[in-house]
Amino acid sequence: MRVVIADDAVLLREGLIRLVEENGHTVVSAVGDGPSLVQSIKEHRPDVSIVDVRMPPSHTDEGLRAAVEARAAVPGSPILVLSQYVEVSYADDLLADRRGAVGYLLKDRVSLVAEFLDGLRRVAEGGTVLDPEVVAQLLVRRRRDDPMRSLTPREREVLVLMAEGMSNTAIARKMVVTDGAVEKHVRNIFTKLGLHQDEEQHRRVLAVLAYLQP
Repeated sequence: MRVVIADDAVLLREGLIRLVEENGHTVVSAVGDGPSLVQSIKEHRPDVSIVDVRMPPSHTDEGLRAAVEARAAVPGSPILVLSQYVEVSYADDLLADRRGAVGYLLKDRVSLVAEFLDGLRRVAEGGTVLDPEVVAQLLVRRRRDDPMRSLTPREREVLVLMAEGMSNTAIARKMVVTDGAVEKHVRNIFTKLGLHQDEEQHRRVLAVLAYLQP
């Protein structure tokens, strides 16, 4: 994969570069501020970008706003955002265009190398990958009249794992059930969401986005 990295912390940025390149990918640009990120994505059209939420000058949400701007300029450009803490509003902003190919992970996940690289790959392939802590906080905010209330506990469990970017096979392994059982739950989720027959990955993205947004 061709990767852009945006983080103003030099040590973390260099660490991410080394991690990405040692695992067979190419870092085409590494920058430390929002405008440079937008420019790099426009110029290089990377397979995926890794972006720190907080960058100069105020170190609040410049990275996130730059990511949203970049996706507007290069529609659907895959973005994996890293954050020190769970900020539900950041996840909402990232999910707002409903295109998928987005991820939001806590920085602690970077130390889980295999998990981090798997999430990066899923985002590059158009999936939606959210940190379990982010999923938990988003689901707490559901409206009383939300269709999610029609889901069974098992279907909710499957949906949460889908939101974390897991495939049906990975979900089956995690839940210790058969692939067929997971496929049945996924079909039920699509039906209750009113998502009609379409390309499977597209419906998975729509299901996750529909349920994670308030």
